Formats: sequence, C-alpha cells, structure tokens
Amino acid sequence: MFHRFFTGLRAAKIPVSTREYLTLLEALDKGAIGPSLDEFYSVSRAALVKDERNFDKFDKVFAHFFEGVEALGELFQKEEIPEDWLRAEMKRHLTREEMDALDAMDFDELMKTLQERLEEQKERHEGGNKWIGTGGTSPYGHSGWNPAGVRIGGQSKNKRAAKVWEDRRFKDLDSDRELGTRNLKVALRRLRRFARDGAEEELDLNSTIRATAQHGYLDVKMRPERRNAIKVLVLFDVGGSMDPYIEMTEKLFSAARSVFKNLEYYYFHNCPYEAVWKSNLRRRSETTPTYDLMHKYPGDWRIVVVGDASMAPYEITHPGGAVEGWNEEAGGTWLRRIAETWPNLVWLNPQPEKWWPHTYSIQLVREIVGPERMFPLTLDGVDRAMKELAKR
Repeated sequence: MFHRFFTGLRAAKIPVSTREYLTLLEALDKGAIGPSLDEFYSVSRAALVKDERNFDKFDKVFAHFFEGVEALGELFQKEEIPEDWLRAEMKRHLTREEMDALDAMDFDELMKTLQERLEEQKERHEGGNKWIGTGGTSPYGHSGWNPAGVRIGGQSKNKRAAKVWEDRRFKDLDSDRELGTRNLKVALRRLRRFARDGAEEELDLNSTIRATAQHGYLDVKMRPERRNAIKVLVLFDVGGSMDPYIEMTEKLFSAARSVFKNLEYYYFHNCPYEAVWKSNLRRRSETTPTYDLMHKYPGDWRIVVVGDASMAPYEITHPGGAVEGWNEEAGGTWLRRIAETWPNLVWLNPQPEKWWPHTYSIQLVREIVGPERMFPLTLDGVDRAMKELAKR
C-alpha cells in the first residue's frame, strides 16, 4: 500500500525522493505516527512535499489511495444506522397519482420525526411509508420516492432530499488546468488596478536616460515592477450539484491563479455557513470560521462566489437545514453578512441563466446578495462580472 502510494505521488509529478519515503517509513516503524489517518496525512505531507504548490496534487493522490480508510464523519457517530437496513433490494413503482399525493413535510417536523424513528425502530424495513429503510414513500432512507425527505446513504435518485445523511467526500480544485483557460484569463484581466511595489528590480528606461544625460556617464535607474494591486477572495461551492461543473470551475481557478497575484480562496458546500475550509480532504478538522474571514479580509477586497445556488430552500431559510451538519443559523443569515461585509461582491453561477427563474433557491440567493450581482459562469458572464467589480 505505502509503496503504491509513493509511486502514485511520483506519477502525479510530485518530486518525492526515496530518502524522504524512507524517512516516512522510519517514522511509522518507530511509532511517531498514531493510528489516526489525520496524523498520517499531516506527517506524510510534511515529509514528502517540499513545495506548497504540490499540496493539491498530494491531496488528490492521498484521497485516491486511502479512500474508505477514514472513519465515518461526526454526523454518523451520533446515531448509527445498520447497513442492512439500507440495502436497496426492493424498489416500489409509484403511479403519478401516488407521487402527486405525497406532500412535503415541514422541515422542523421532518427532523423531529427522524429522531423519534431512530429511537423506536428495532428492525429493517423495505417499501414502507414510515420507518427508515429502502424503497417506498417513507421520508427516511433511500431508493424510494418522497419530495422532501432525508436521504440516508445510497445514491441520489430524485435529487429532492431536504437533507442528506452520509459521509460525503469532496475533491480540491486543480489550479494547474491550462487547457481552455486563455479566454478566461483575458476576461479576468478586466479587473486591474496597477501599482508599483516590492524590490527595485525593473529597469526604468526614462529615468536612466535622463540621469545619464545629466551626469555624463551611464547612470542605471531601477524601479519596482508594476503589478495588479487588486486583491481577490474566491469562495468555491463544491460537491453535490456542483460536480457536473468541476471542469469548468477548475478552468476558472487556474486562470484566476495566473491573473491575480493577491488571490485567496476557500471552499464551502451550498451555503458558506459558520465555517469554510482550504482543503476538502481536511474539511472537518481544518476549518476557518467565517467570522474570522470577515475580519481578515477587509471590505476593499473583491469577492467572487462560485456556485450554482441550487439546494433545498431549507438550507437558506432554516437553522439546521445544512446537509453537512447542524447549523445554528440559517444559510441566508450568513449570506446577508457576507454581502454586507464585502460590497465588492459578484456571484458566478454555472447553471444556464435561463434556468434561474425556475429554481427557487437561486431566487432566494439573488434576493439576498442582490440580483445585479449574479452572473453566469460563461466567458461573457465573467467579462461582465469583472467590469462590475472594476466599477466599485
């Protein structure tokens, strides 16, 4: 396993030496690393990766080789549901009349009833309308049909769950993507404000000519290099409904890394609630409070939010609506704070613009952050978004 991990890193073009690999094995042999996968991740990255530009590649290889080794997330640890209760061996086919007759349960009632089912249920169920199981019309389990239930395990069928209970794994965006980013770079360059800073490392030709003429000998003058002084913070929505747009988002990420020298980025899922994160592999153990973000990056930063804004409306309107855990405050509350903290904000949405009026959550997000701030994630949309930010 460890040798394949090492060769996998080399195949990903991470310059890992045999000496560094042996050092990692020595640390394992002497018990310097505990049984926690988090500890192994931290030590192996410190031992094997010498350049932080390779952190994303390392995380991808690590996730590939150790997928499934990590313990289930905190949400599963609260109440464990036996796996055999959730085996989808039976599928019930509903008529259109039966589907139309199923009314969505109020969110608070939905979560309260789930807690009662967990306490009462003693055996596996299939095809029913009450207990946790598979098939049927119960709002709890998977592989059935209910317009606003809680999906527990399994795969998404109807994409209409109000909440999802599972250990979800997201992937970091690859900032090395170059193919197809050229036009995006041109669009992003509309957001420019040049200033000279740093060491004097660029020849100042006019001053050199003037000084040489005055003194009668060659008098070379240098000046700081002219750089784009715009500071940009990007918040990327990842996982779930954003999966079909990974390639498009990676192209934007790669172009942004190339164009903006002052660029910071964080990830969130659906809504940036009380915390965001830098690495999707470590999103449960290494998060940054959103309040800290608001204090660290002042209002003169330009903020670009990249997300489809497509989610259950509960995530925006209700506390506890987040699919990743229990949020004390509604997603809409955090979106308002972000919009008020950073007036220089635009939202890039990969969903086709013609779909926006038909998605209720997109309408809610636009009402909160401002309808004029959301643009489609297309070349024209990025171009318009950068023009808007340049005005502010």
